[in-house]
Amino acid sequence: MLVCLNGQFIPDEQTRLDLNDGSFLYGDSLFETIKARYHHLLLLDQHLERIEQAARLLEFPYPRTQIRSACDRLAERLTTPTARIRLTLSRGSYHGLVHPDRNQGWFLLTAAPYEERDDHTRHQGINCCLAPNQRVNPFSHLPQLKHGNYADCLYARNHAHRQQADEALFVDQNGNLLEGTTSNLFAVIDNQLVTPPLGNLVLNGIMRKQVLESAHELGLPCVERPLPLAEAINATELFICNSLIDVVPVNIIDDSRIRRGDCWKQIYNRISLRIDP
Repeated sequence: MLVCLNGQFIPDEQTRLDLNDGSFLYGDSLFETIKARYHHLLLLDQHLERIEQAARLLEFPYPRTQIRSACDRLAERLTTPTARIRLTLSRGSYHGLVHPDRNQGWFLLTAAPYEERDDHTRHQGINCCLAPNQRVNPFSHLPQLKHGNYADCLYARNHAHRQQADEALFVDQNGNLLEGTTSNLFAVIDNQLVTPPLGNLVLNGIMRKQVLESAHELGLPCVERPLPLAEAINATELFICNSLIDVVPVNIIDDSRIRRGDCWKQIYNRISLRIDP
C-alpha cells in the first residue's frame, strides 16, 4: 500500500492517528474513492470538485493545490495496472465539541491494488437485497455527501453479506428505491433511463453523471424521478454504478428476478471510451 500524508509519502506501518482526532472520535471526515489505471487517476478533477464542495459546506480545510500535486505524484508511484485510491480529509484533533482550528486539518491518500471485473464477470451481474434500515443523512439540510459517518451503509452492506448478496438497496418510507450502499441505481422503463433524483438521501455520484452524459450521447431519453420498488422489479433492466465497478447489471432484488437488457452494456462501452487513459 502507498500512503501519502499531507503530501509526504511514508511507510504504512508508520501511519499514526491522534486519539482526539475527529475522524476517530466522531467519524468527522470526508472522503473520495477513486480508481486508477496505468498511472492515471480516473475522473480525478470531478472527485476533487465534489469533495471541495463538501468541504466548503461543512467548513473543512481543503488545500486543493497540495492535494492535486500529491495525487499526481501518487499516480507516478503506482505499480499495479489498477488501483483503489482513497482521499480522506479530517479537521484534526478535537478538544471538546468545537471544531478545531483549520490549520490542524490533514489529508491522507492511500493506494491499494484493485482487481477489476473482466467482461465475463461483469456480464454475470450482481444480486441485490433490500436494506433492512433507512438511509440517513446527518446533515439533512444539505445534499448527500461522502462523510465518514457511514454507519447506515455499513449496517446494510453487512446485511447483504449475510444474505449472500453483492449490494443492499435503500428504500424510503414511500417505497421508492434511493441508492445502494456504495452505488447509484438506474432502470430502463418504457424506453427511458430512470434514476432517483438527487437530494439529501441520494449522492451525486461521479459515475452517475457519466452514465447520464453517455446516455445523452447515445440518444437515450433520461428522467430523474422517484423510482418505486415495484416499477424497478418490473423494469426492462436495472443496473448500478460507482467509480470502482463502473456499470454492472442487477440480476435479482431479494427474491425477484430482474430482466436483462443491453442498455447497460452500451452505456458501459461509451463510458469506457470517455474515461480510459
